[in-house]
Amino acid sequence: MGKKMRWRAFAKIGLVLTLAAGALVSGGLTGQPHRADAVIRVAEFPADCQLSHRLPDDPIVFPGLPGASHSHDFFGNHATDAHSDYGDLLGSTGNCDPASDISSYWVPTLYRADTTIVPTGITFYYLGEGVQNPAATQPTPVGLKIVAGNAKATGDADSIARWSCLHAGEVNPSKNFVTCPAGTQLETYLDFPQCWDGTNLDSADHKSHMSYPVAGNCPAAHPVQVPKLRMVLRYPVNGDPSQLRLASGDGRTMHGDFFNVWPADEMERRVRDCIRPVIKCGHDGYPL
Repeated sequence: MGKKMRWRAFAKIGLVLTLAAGALVSGGLTGQPHRADAVIRVAEFPADCQLSHRLPDDPIVFPGLPGASHSHDFFGNHATDAHSDYGDLLGSTGNCDPASDISSYWVPTLYRADTTIVPTGITFYYLGEGVQNPAATQPTPVGLKIVAGNAKATGDADSIARWSCLHAGEVNPSKNFVTCPAGTQLETYLDFPQCWDGTNLDSADHKSHMSYPVAGNCPAAHPVQVPKLRMVLRYPVNGDPSQLRLASGDGRTMHGDFFNVWPADEMERRVRDCIRPVIKCGHDGYPL
């Protein structure tokens, strides 16, 4: 073979290798993208749930006492009631996407006058924000119970509630109900504490085993950093909020409860692949 023929053969081989490498990077041969710059750099994975049932129960604050609480809307696990423990919930089913999340989430029922309002959008985001080092995040332990907010709040100072309007950014958020324009929906955000004491799955006041970060770091008494749970609920109401009330009081009393029943391996995978490397994942726990 002459020099020109050999050069052309090598050139063709080089072109084939270059195209193959490009296909691997873009996902052309595998069907899955592998480019590092293709991921969305947000430490997040979500769970979308539906209203399961409504009861005047609270298995964290009033365990074993049916009817002792104000009315709560329960999302996710179908079995939650005043008597629920981890074993009860583990043996039940839920209505979340992903189906692997059979955790229980609940909030006080919302009313307009005496009519209950069912939320139309219920999303629970697990986030790596609020801390300086998401790579240090540990999986939320199975059976962990967390309460956020203050059901007895009497003013803005003792409330962490946040109310706003979906698709109406001109309406400033407030700790109490806001007036949403026609065609929009009332929404509420609630951030749960993400620093755990590393030992207790609950505490006498249901809050002391958890805390919020301070200046982006978990305090010494609560050194274990877990994903931040953010509850986002959307209600099909707008206009004058004067007839709105929660079962616990006005909008400032919004609070939420979480009983973790995620399978340990599913939570671990999402923390490893989404939270620690700061990658936005979908409901299946894989990068978007």
